[in-house]
Amino acid sequence: MKENFTVNLGNLLLSLSESVDMANQNSPHHQLRTAFIALELAKYLNLDEITIENIFIASLLHDIGKKIDLAENIDYELQCIRGQLFVQRVPLLKDAAEIIRYHFLDWKDWKESINNPLTISSQIILLANFVDMMISRDRYILHQVDDIWKELLRLENGILNSKVVGAFKEISTREEFWFDLTSYRLYSILFHDGPLKKKEINLDELASMGELFKGVIDFKSKYTITHTTGVSACSEMLGNLFGLTELEVKVLKIAANFHDLGKLIIPNSILEKKGELTKEEFEIVKSHPYYTHQILSSIDGLQQIVQWASYHHEKLDGSGYPFHCVAKDLDTGARIIAVSDIFISRMERKSYRSEMGKDKIFETMKKMARNNFIDMKFVDLLFDNFQIIVNYIHIKQEKTLDFYRNYMEHTRKEDDLY
Repeated sequence: MKENFTVNLGNLLLSLSESVDMANQNSPHHQLRTAFIALELAKYLNLDEITIENIFIASLLHDIGKKIDLAENIDYELQCIRGQLFVQRVPLLKDAAEIIRYHFLDWKDWKESINNPLTISSQIILLANFVDMMISRDRYILHQVDDIWKELLRLENGILNSKVVGAFKEISTREEFWFDLTSYRLYSILFHDGPLKKKEINLDELASMGELFKGVIDFKSKYTITHTTGVSACSEMLGNLFGLTELEVKVLKIAANFHDLGKLIIPNSILEKKGELTKEEFEIVKSHPYYTHQILSSIDGLQQIVQWASYHHEKLDGSGYPFHCVAKDLDTGARIIAVSDIFISRMERKSYRSEMGKDKIFETMKKMARNNFIDMKFVDLLFDNFQIIVNYIHIKQEKTLDFYRNYMEHTRKEDDLY
């Protein structure tokens, strides 16, 4: 990967947004559809270019603070706060983060004018969110339009501003609007017609996006709060000790931060099961590297990151999953992340067991290397530098845990945390 590497921000955000949508089987493509409605409203209202960009970004990420495993009794205020706290950690997205914070605020509770950029942006996303949630995926879309309009009129002035409702009435008179909204090509429509089509980000900005999604992935379960942080830190140390270049280590960390992206699709009933998984449950778990690969593969320019991130359950002898790669397919980065993932998993407390001690982990991983599952040189490198690597991992994990304790998990009991 070159130093002057860039990736398209629209392509990246659409794919990452889709990964969050995939985790919500009840409302497929919800964030993408919300973004489409919001974008059409913003363009109709002739808002300035920067405001339109921020509305688009906030729409694509508006559910990022949602606890995916909760089907009901959602605390929308907490969801918005969490979403803002996640997204504002990426400097590029700080304005969108503020919109996410207020996108569930009713019109009657706003003190600012509707012409204030934050106010109108939040109201646009609130309406767009409502509209998509009203749509039944089982009914022909044009048969639902009258009912949607009636419901919006009921919400007008109290929950939704009349200017935004009126704009929606205008854009939604076109059948084309509804057909695009429910099209299987919606991703493509948003990419080609969206405001980020020509906006590129560099490797450092991609790294900050990786840090954002690292939190989203691990936030899914209390048993994975610091998992990706650990894998990333361990991979970074092994990469440096092995002599990779600074650029290679940076790319390795990004890949490690995305390696479990596909776990967003795995139900928490499986991830947090007390006791060993059944054969059927484990077969579901096996899909997560596949989804990591599918999501990241849809982003142009990430070929190296895709392989390193999605091959972490492959084995040198071809017995891994889900691609059954063999040694020649697995280069240095993939081998390092595989070793790091195994090591961190065995250090962690699981729903069905306590964390393992050093000797037990070493014995287990040595056996795996002797059986030609993982690379012995990285196992040796890890345990030859055990204390320095573990100390670094703990420093990084403690920072992550502090973030959750102080900001993300203040509604949970302290004994639920590590």
